[in-house]
Amino acid sequence: MINRKFMAKVAGVSAAATVAVGLFSTGAANADTFIPLPGGHITKTLSDGTVVDIALVGESANINPSLGSTPVHRNAWVSGSAQVTVSDGGSGKIYPGYTVGCQVNIAGGGVSGDASGSVSGDTGDVGVGTGGELTLGPGQSSSFYILDREQADDYGSESHSKNNKFKNGAGSVTWSDTTIGLTGCAGYAQARAFVSVEVETDNVISWVTLWGAPFSLG
Repeated sequence: MINRKFMAKVAGVSAAATVAVGLFSTGAANADTFIPLPGGHITKTLSDGTVVDIALVGESANINPSLGSTPVHRNAWVSGSAQVTVSDGGSGKIYPGYTVGCQVNIAGGGVSGDASGSVSGDTGDVGVGTGGELTLGPGQSSSFYILDREQADDYGSESHSKNNKFKNGAGSVTWSDTTIGLTGCAGYAQARAFVSVEVETDNVISWVTLWGAPFSLG
């Protein structure tokens, strides 16, 4: 199992989380392909006038098309940074993640972002979980959050968080070399980043989602 370190930064406070995802390798792998990605930006005004601004910057992917030395294996290491500002000092939670599809178009459904709690778009996804080790057949897609932060709950027991909280109107999450592992897909495969933000003000609780550009996994 491939383990990569994920670094999260929120409102100037750094937190570390380990994303343990990937595939077992049974042979020599093909050469990696580095893909710089354009990221994205969205600004939304909520019903109470609060302005939410989300930017995805420094995004890239390093593609290894056949880590398992078979056509049904894909592996990618992805990096990026989500930067969020909310007017009037609002607070919220940042949920970064990726949608991965096998022989399905994941370019639709919120190319420029949408104000919704959904991250599936029109892809018919098979659920949102944590961790990027996926098994998909033709026509399937799945979304996953890259954060899995261990922390103590109010009673001292271990709990897991898929988000990073922010307050005072600003927060960010940065990840580096987070692994997407895909198996079972004999056709073309794609992935794209998303950043979902739950915003809470004195008058409203709302979601805003920014989508990154789709990229090929080979």
